[in-house]
Amino acid sequence: MNSLNQFFFGIYPYIALTVFLLGSLVRFEREQYTWKSDSSQLLHRGQLRLGNILFHVGILGLFFGHLAGLLTPVVVWDTLGVSHTLKQTVAMAAGGVMGGMCLIGLLILIHRRLSDPRIRATTRPGDKLLLLWILVTLLLGLSTIVLSAGHMDGEMMVRLMTWAQHIVTFQGDAASHIDGVPLLFKAHLFMGLTLFVIFPFTRLVHVWSGFASVGYLGRAWQLVRPR
Repeated sequence: MNSLNQFFFGIYPYIALTVFLLGSLVRFEREQYTWKSDSSQLLHRGQLRLGNILFHVGILGLFFGHLAGLLTPVVVWDTLGVSHTLKQTVAMAAGGVMGGMCLIGLLILIHRRLSDPRIRATTRPGDKLLLLWILVTLLLGLSTIVLSAGHMDGEMMVRLMTWAQHIVTFQGDAASHIDGVPLLFKAHLFMGLTLFVIFPFTRLVHVWSGFASVGYLGRAWQLVRPR
């Protein structure tokens, strides 16, 4: 195992998660007035609803799908009688559907943001970087589906699962499990990990508020009457 592989997939994940957690905490403590989604709905509503729904449903599906797929121990799937091939097939299908929704929604939002003069004028460089980073990460992830179709034995998937589980359980040999994984998978992993690094410095911080306000879903309707 070379030193670059050890750094990017054995050490960098902890750097990314540390920046993600501490950066979010510091921003909340010091810059609460910047803790917002910076919605552009008041500037122009066109295409927002469709793009927003597709993007958010897709990216949330991808996030929780990755979380469950990578962190559920292999022994659990084996005990349930789910073969590696079946799990990989389901993961590819679900990833393709959610990734496709997310991509369409993201492209709609990017077109809307760059084509409307008022929204474009209020778009900061960080917003453009974030959109580009998510787009590249998403395209790499969708590309891995094509590559995975040629390795239906599930061996590649098990190696990625073992890597992720060894990372979260602080086992020092995590990087060794993806030493021979194709570069496309590694590029997707690196881009995904780096999203956690840039998270605290972008509008993505509003995700924390979304999870914190989940009780809003069960709140009674608020009646608003026109004057």
